[in-house]
Amino acid sequence: MNADQAPIGGLPLSTGALALDTYDMGMRFGSFQALQGVSMKVEPGTVHALLGENGAGKSTLVKCVAGFQRPTSGSILIDGREQAIPNPVVARALGIGMVYQHFTLAPGMTVAENLLLAGGETPSVIDWKRQRAVLGRFLASTPFQLDLDARPQELAAGEKQKLELLKQIYLKPRLLILDEPTSVLTPQEADEVLGHVREFARSGQCTVLIITHKFREVMAYADNVTVLRRGQAVHHCAVAGTTPALLAQAMVGGAAESAEIPEGAGPVTRTDAPAIGAVSLAVQGLQVMGDRGTLAVQDLSLAVASGEILGVAGVSGNGQRELVEALVGQRPRSAGTVTVQGQPYAARREENHRLKVRSLPEEPLRNACVGDLSVAENMALRDFDRAPLCSGGRLRFGEWRSRAREWIAGYGIKTQGEDAPIRSLSGGNVQRAVLARELHGDINVLIAANPVFGLDFAAVKDIHTRLRGVRNQGGAVLLISEDLDELLELADRIVVMSEGRIVFETPGATADRQTIGAHMGGGH
Repeated sequence: MNADQAPIGGLPLSTGALALDTYDMGMRFGSFQALQGVSMKVEPGTVHALLGENGAGKSTLVKCVAGFQRPTSGSILIDGREQAIPNPVVARALGIGMVYQHFTLAPGMTVAENLLLAGGETPSVIDWKRQRAVLGRFLASTPFQLDLDARPQELAAGEKQKLELLKQIYLKPRLLILDEPTSVLTPQEADEVLGHVREFARSGQCTVLIITHKFREVMAYADNVTVLRRGQAVHHCAVAGTTPALLAQAMVGGAAESAEIPEGAGPVTRTDAPAIGAVSLAVQGLQVMGDRGTLAVQDLSLAVASGEILGVAGVSGNGQRELVEALVGQRPRSAGTVTVQGQPYAARREENHRLKVRSLPEEPLRNACVGDLSVAENMALRDFDRAPLCSGGRLRFGEWRSRAREWIAGYGIKTQGEDAPIRSLSGGNVQRAVLARELHGDINVLIAANPVFGLDFAAVKDIHTRLRGVRNQGGAVLLISEDLDELLELADRIVVMSEGRIVFETPGATADRQTIGAHMGGGH
């Protein structure tokens, strides 16, 4: 907490890492019990990991601590003293800061303005020369470098995540809550971020509570771990005394061997995939302008064959977002050609149907859904005007709902029903709903961008299995991911994108992590 922040509601100003306890905490939404009797002890100056499948109650628990929701029973103790935290303002006064899984940046403001706004006490007249010097010194003390004049819409997902973290670190919190902070970071970036956070905690300045689904991160950076399952705290332990297999078993409540995904285990041997066939997606000499009027994609060429997953690796902000947007029709192309099955492809709706092109975008709720429409309506967006969803020019809503119920069951989507607004679903269930829509029918080309962003290991396994299924049925999959572990596991071939260009290519079976990392960082 900054020294110039005043106490709120008589709360004392304190500094340094705090101790957090939840005692018998419960949270009910109508008839749904999201949390039930959750007691958890987070020691000051430690990194405490919170694990659990989607819907286990992790986000509800931390939102109660951060003042965004009020528990319906139980207590929250700060430094051993029971505290009511009715809103985020009181949480901030207690020194609690939170980095959310979904971005909370002011899109029209610069990086500098977002950092300054995070303080909550912006003067009416700002001495920008002084403030920029202060912010420059702050950035120099962190492992992250961002352009103070850039705006969030110009930043890739990984850069946005760094800015969200910087906003909180700038306020010197006593408790820092991180909700999936490395979902869109490369392994190198993730190690950098978590290493900095761990040192921040060990210095005694801050306690860290982190939601993650990556066992590698828990084992490498956390001191203790709590596992939630179906709204209950079912397992507490020191990281030094556990294993990923034991944690996975606690998460799912049964044998973990079939559910756990080893991270960084290398490519999976293809035993049931067809031989790689003819080129399905061809990109030649593509140029795409970025948000700041300069080329983000420069003379890029690539080809993806049927029966192949081509992985695109790269440090966040090297043109991957602009490449995807240009391929799926969300951003104009300045030059170059794109063909599917040898035919020109401009990403029009009719071409998507005729050439059988599908896409799984990053942040699906924002990029692939209409939040206020129902699950059934979102599932019908691709073919609502075609039989059997439409007949004689009349929309057949009963068919929409019937098919949606089948897909909800088939994809294991957790929802109150097909008529529920899709924004009411968790991130993993939104992605499953989009998967059901996009993977319906035959597929020639699938363009997937960070498709498992923020999902738990069970959802990750499910989506990875379905991506392999598209490949094994002869589809061409272009997988753009900022998670190198994901690419090493799935891709038949990997290319590295740096400064808008393809700078390196390697077969997936012989890919070397260090070599790829060197090219991602601009080395050779």
